[in-house]
Amino acid sequence: MSTYDWIVLGNGLAGAALSYELQNAGFSVLLLDRWATPENATRYSYGGIAYWSGTTDLMRQLCQEGIDLHRQLSAELEAPTEFRDLALLLTVDPERDPDQISANYAQVAIPPTVLSAETAAEQEPLLNQAAISGALHFPHGHVSPEKTVAAYNQAFLRLGGTFAVATVTDWLRQDHQISGIVTPTGTYAAKQVVVSVGGMTRSLLKTAGVTVCQYFTHAELIETLPVDVKLRSIIMPAELQRFGMEAQAGTPAVDALWDEAGHEITPAVLDAGAVQLQDGRIRLGQISRTLTDPAAEIDPSASEAALRQAVGHVLPALASLPGRWCRCLVSFSGDRLPLVGAVPHTPGLYVFTAFSNPFAILPPLARRFAMTAAGSTGSTTDLKSDLLLSQLSPSRFNGRRTS
Repeated sequence: MSTYDWIVLGNGLAGAALSYELQNAGFSVLLLDRWATPENATRYSYGGIAYWSGTTDLMRQLCQEGIDLHRQLSAELEAPTEFRDLALLLTVDPERDPDQISANYAQVAIPPTVLSAETAAEQEPLLNQAAISGALHFPHGHVSPEKTVAAYNQAFLRLGGTFAVATVTDWLRQDHQISGIVTPTGTYAAKQVVVSVGGMTRSLLKTAGVTVCQYFTHAELIETLPVDVKLRSIIMPAELQRFGMEAQAGTPAVDALWDEAGHEITPAVLDAGAVQLQDGRIRLGQISRTLTDPAAEIDPSASEAALRQAVGHVLPALASLPGRWCRCLVSFSGDRLPLVGAVPHTPGLYVFTAFSNPFAILPPLARRFAMTAAGSTGSTTDLKSDLLLSQLSPSRFNGRRTS
């Protein structure tokens, strides 16, 4: 039986960054995912880095650390993440006043510039001026989600880390402490196990007999083939519906429903946006659904038609581009803060998930987690020694035993 200091479950951005940082801090690490190439939220992400968006001291510090890290990450990992500065335009519906909408962003670290519909179209010629009353402009960063994960993975393996493809079927326990995992192909022991499987976090933790206040949306989008059409900016609506949906779906009043299949906690929402990767592919999205079954059936034809109509209204040239409907699970917490730390009542088990602004704040949190772990003594990692991490304390998790 192989033994490690840490086992990291999940190879999205969270697991890739955390496994690299732990290995780089001197630990022996196993990174495990059930797929060699996961079809997860990172894979279908826009890859935007909203470093302007911090509204509290905590989030402003993380956003600044995040953009500073991204600007040198390719050099550190010795592989391209395709980082670039790429403007973000938040479109305002015709019946809404851009100046009034901009007031909703008054507390962010870098307030927006309000653009008229004409000026917004000059910056992004693909915009339909008749479909907007204006737009909010933000400086923004962007990376390739796939290449960023690949860069982390390559650096992790170069440092001596181990990657395995397998499904967790059971948990090793010793004196009421999680001490490893069981898979169909082997058993792996570890001093500590961290769950970074995004939208599957809740169901995986249930197999360990615990639950935390973590939830997920079914996100749907269209990914085109590489095209000659050139999108100059990231486009999203200024009044994003998804965050309101998450606030309603993550309340204590409905928490128990998430442990039962077959519920739709809130009605579906559609936020029309688009981003183009440097290889020419465009991602058009997204529909968000709070269906409690991770494998819930969704009509892809109806969803694709709705996405094309909504995006085509704002960006007509993109409506009929050849592409395919895609779906993934997107993790969120009850208070929009990430879940980072020890799972209550379950020694040896940690979570690293539910990032509402992942590409901005996740990499610096992974680094802080690993640095704090390296400085800890004893058989468990106490993240409270990092004052920033302590603000994401396990007391927020509402962790409880389920068996």
